[in-house]
Amino acid sequence: MVLIEIGKKIRERRNTLRITQSHLAEMAGVSESTLHKIETGKANPTITVLNQIAEILGLEIKLDVKK
Repeated sequence: MVLIEIGKKIRERRNTLRITQSHLAEMAGVSESTLHKIETGKANPTITVLNQIAEILGLEIKLDVKK
């Protein structure tokens, strides 16, 4: 469930900024196929890859500890 939510946020932000999947993939150093899988929740990306994408999109990765 979390991967789907992460992918949705990435896709929404990318669309808001009018960046194509191809361009974002190139900037993040991943294949377009990998980015597509991340956006659809079908990939399990490393924190490094997520951080690269987040930086490009102006997003912040935040871990929230639930009590």
